[in-house]
Amino acid sequence: MDQTRDIAVIVGSLRKESLNRKVAEALQALAPASLALEIVEIGQLPLYNQDYDEDSPESYIEFRRRITAADAVLFVTPEHNRSMPAAMKNAVDIGSRPYSKSVWNGKPAGVISASPSMQGGYGANHHLRQSLVGLNLYCMPHPETYLGQAERLFDPAGEPTETALALLRSFIDAYAQWVARFPAS
Repeated sequence: MDQTRDIAVIVGSLRKESLNRKVAEALQALAPASLALEIVEIGQLPLYNQDYDEDSPESYIEFRRRITAADAVLFVTPEHNRSMPAAMKNAVDIGSRPYSKSVWNGKPAGVISASPSMQGGYGANHHLRQSLVGLNLYCMPHPETYLGQAERLFDPAGEPTETALALLRSFIDAYAQWVARFPAS
């Protein structure tokens, strides 16, 4: 029997009614039995400071421990000014340090972006991918998934529509196949 893979989900939006958090929660519900998705909170992380490499805050230590334990990572991001949000970049930086001790190294990853814009966070998705490649994460190349006009993918109660479920099911199934290509941690 195949082992269930532990997936750390990083959501780049910190707001309560975040479309990207709704996407992440929908992906949790749709994930096949081979994946166990858990959202890893990043809002409590102080801004990265190299001085913390010697004496890290407890939040850094716990974040790095959680990512190290994960078999793979899934990034769910909005777009801020054609790039990833500051909170997402901060989490990526914290995990990459201290130098030569990156918790990201060699992990399979996926990126999905959602935005009210027509482009669906295309700029953020690609900017994040550029950083991930530099950190030796194996980012799923296809399907590239940009959820434009993402507010239309959820009903007034915040539940995903049938269209959203179809898009997200396709993505998470491809991600499960991608992760299965790599050995578990």
